[in-house]
Amino acid sequence: MRKRAIAAAVLVAGSMTVAVPALGAAGEHWTITAPGMSTRAGAPVAEVALDQAGRLSLGVRRGATTVLEQSALGLEAAHADFTTGLELTGLTQRVVSEQYSTVTGRRKQHSLEASELTLKLTAESGQPFELVVRVAADGVAYRYVVPSPKWVTVVREASEFRVPGEADSFLLPYDNGRGDYESAHTHAKVSAQAPVEYGYPSLFHVGDSWLALMESDLDGRYGGSRLKLDDGSFRLVLPDPTETSTGPLATPWRTMVVGDLATVTESDLGTDLASPSKIADTSWIKPGVAAWSWWAEGTGDLQKQKNYVDYASKQGWEYNLVDSGWDASWIPELVTYSNQRNVKTWLWVRWQTIDTDSEREKLFKQYADWGAAGLKIDFVESDGQDRMRWYDEVFEAAAKYRLMLNFHGAPIPRGTERTWPHVVTVEAVKGAEGTKPKPGRQPFPAEHYLTLPFTRNLTGSMDFTPVTFSGVRPNSDAGELALSVVYESGVQHFADSPANYAKQPLAEQLLRVVPTTWDETKLLDGDPGKRAVLARRSGAEWFVGGIIAGEATRLSTGLGFLPPGNWIAEVYADGADQKITFSTQQVTPASVLDLPVAKHGGFTVHLRPAS
Repeated sequence: MRKRAIAAAVLVAGSMTVAVPALGAAGEHWTITAPGMSTRAGAPVAEVALDQAGRLSLGVRRGATTVLEQSALGLEAAHADFTTGLELTGLTQRVVSEQYSTVTGRRKQHSLEASELTLKLTAESGQPFELVVRVAADGVAYRYVVPSPKWVTVVREASEFRVPGEADSFLLPYDNGRGDYESAHTHAKVSAQAPVEYGYPSLFHVGDSWLALMESDLDGRYGGSRLKLDDGSFRLVLPDPTETSTGPLATPWRTMVVGDLATVTESDLGTDLASPSKIADTSWIKPGVAAWSWWAEGTGDLQKQKNYVDYASKQGWEYNLVDSGWDASWIPELVTYSNQRNVKTWLWVRWQTIDTDSEREKLFKQYADWGAAGLKIDFVESDGQDRMRWYDEVFEAAAKYRLMLNFHGAPIPRGTERTWPHVVTVEAVKGAEGTKPKPGRQPFPAEHYLTLPFTRNLTGSMDFTPVTFSGVRPNSDAGELALSVVYESGVQHFADSPANYAKQPLAEQLLRVVPTTWDETKLLDGDPGKRAVLARRSGAEWFVGGIIAGEATRLSTGLGFLPPGNWIAEVYADGADQKITFSTQQVTPASVLDLPVAKHGGFTVHLRPAS
């Protein structure tokens, strides 16, 4: 290996500090902290190394806890091997400071402060290569940049994540045949997990710290990756034999959200790393609640859809989703009928019908001319690069015709809500479609409901289609109702029938006012698979949703997150008969709500200023 010594130094840009030692017997090593953070501040610290064989690696620690052991970096391209024999030729650093807004998510206003170090290297063949590492208060991320040649073909990545074997883990087995992320998570020590492929996000509890592995800023230049547990290490796997793009190529960000459980659950790192919005005017993108007949009664005919529109209008819901089986002959009439009742229309579409530019141009124009507000696109079922290119084309064409988007049978979003804000939700979850009553169906384990707030929902809006009282489910009615707050989705499809909701007047009362977009989100209490209590703010009002998996108990929830003053708390909780109870009380930020929770139960609290 050719060696080029860099003098020992401490480089400072703004409030960022990166220690850069001289090349010595142990090679080169960089310690990176977030702006304004020391290595003892409780925030993550990244350790990047280049050994004497020219191999890159990365480790992450938080305080005294090693969250990620030193793990291999690099990629192999058709024109050069960037996994070994690398020589450092220079480096740059900067502080990344951004403020941006999104239409959906855990909050709508975002602020990013991160340290960024770029190592400039060359392969033994002389070809250039860059490693870009970012460290923020809530995590660490890296990506590769291949500046040349004109075309870049990636054969494989050497990227791995060596999570300590004693760490607790919540992993999603990846179904390569479906690619839709609709499995249930497995919960075990890393050392006890099966050596198979897993999808993102992967959640780990390491000592006093939590780690969520994710991916961000994916587009048609690359395929969506996953992880394979192999010999104690999670190795990054690409979906195709090769990934080919015009140069320069920047890979997606390999993302590690690190902190206590609240930090990980509330983190925006996935959107912080995504490309800025490609839509300048987002005023037409309007999240909301949708009625949806398919789950309870099928799509049916025009009259059935009018019945659901009438119910959505009665409830003050913004949308009605017309799923598979609609007829073009009656859609214009339905849209007119809906508009007269202040309800907009979403239409179901199979992805193969909009696979070409000509199909998209013809059909998207037709849907827009009918007055459709958005499209639910189904059966996407692939993370491959070809499908990512298709996504890019669909995003752009839908934005042209001002059509919002929801994808089912599809991969997870990876920062999409920032780049393409008209993607207001994505399924990619084992959701309520699997609770639709049919002979022999068994309920999901209650732990499944309690894992999702700390896994799938971390990577973007999740179309679980909750609050299905007539479903095959393990939870109480109050626990089911609480999903309207616990699960975040830009468009929330409440999937039961008007007749079944009419049997639950207290639930109807809450579902008339619960928002689908939030200005702030806080985790008040949590233990993945067992307990989740989240508070979400919309304007001046707060909503608290709590659910458990386990035997009946009581949960005490402090209200210290409230601004000073008197507040009215409207409480929807478990009753002695397993039905929902309703009560009101006046509270202050010093109050503690002590609520009974049934087996696999829950509660919802609507808080508004008393004045």
